[in-house]
Amino acid sequence: MKRIAVLTSGGDAPGMNAAIRAVVRSGAYHGVEVFGVYRGYTGLIQGDLKLLSLGDVGDIIHRGGTILYSARCEEFKTEEGRKKAVEQLRKNKIDGLVVIGGDGSFQGAKKLTALGFPTIGVPGTIDNDIPGTDFTIGFDTAINTVIDCIDKIRDTAYSHERTYVVEVMGRDAGDIALWAGLADGAESILIPEAPYDLNEIVERLKHSNERGKKHSIIIVAEGVGSGIEIGEKIKEITGCETRVTVLGHVQRGGSPTAFDRVLASRMGAKAVELLLEGKKDKMVSIRNNEVVGIDFDKAFSMKHKPDLQLYDLAKILSI
Repeated sequence: MKRIAVLTSGGDAPGMNAAIRAVVRSGAYHGVEVFGVYRGYTGLIQGDLKLLSLGDVGDIIHRGGTILYSARCEEFKTEEGRKKAVEQLRKNKIDGLVVIGGDGSFQGAKKLTALGFPTIGVPGTIDNDIPGTDFTIGFDTAINTVIDCIDKIRDTAYSHERTYVVEVMGRDAGDIALWAGLADGAESILIPEAPYDLNEIVERLKHSNERGKKHSIIIVAEGVGSGIEIGEKIKEITGCETRVTVLGHVQRGGSPTAFDRVLASRMGAKAVELLLEGKKDKMVSIRNNEVVGIDFDKAFSMKHKPDLQLYDLAKILSI
């Protein structure tokens, strides 16, 4: 294997640049040329590739987003589009591909392998919703961003004696809400993986009020529903002044944490190692702090589940 390519696909996540850097520099260490594919699968189909030097990936480990850009690609969802992508890889004499992204990106990576092209996936998404890995690149940075925002919101909630509902991202997974809520002492955390009773939440608010606490924070994962609607219902039932904040895409940006930089570096280097070993159709995973490669099929057969022990602990500690 003399030439490999790397692309980022799907939603951006802090740490993607650190992973790109690791792929390029690990490749160079082993005497392999690494080409960057710009704008994900769209760029792959269009042949938008560039040989990346060591200098090209200098000074990016601390930057959020992705220097290779990212884009959705409807054409790649077709067999004809995927064949065009493989033709471009062959045309540029690429021997293997590293795809950094989430679940949809991995589905595409697996289909490239089915067409005979060796592909390795690196999980990069703030949602932490990829089965088969304890953590995804970008998750730690996202929850720290959310924590910082909630700390600021709590100051205002305290000053005005209000209940604040904060809606966070995560798609269909509740990991961001769960981890950030526990870390920030939220009074209630709503995640799609656990049923919630609005009356129970109201009772907790009343209990807090009775013991003299005049402000509360309720975290809602976007997979549960609209934070605005939930906030309106709470206000209607309690009569308490309630405000809603939807954090939105601020959660995707920012300089990656040390954890994400190290995780991305380990995963990017492992992806190169797997390709050099002749492996394909695999996803890089971290399990019990060990970085390994697991088959896409095995990962796809699993179902992502948050640590519900953390959910129970958050309830205990927020009495």
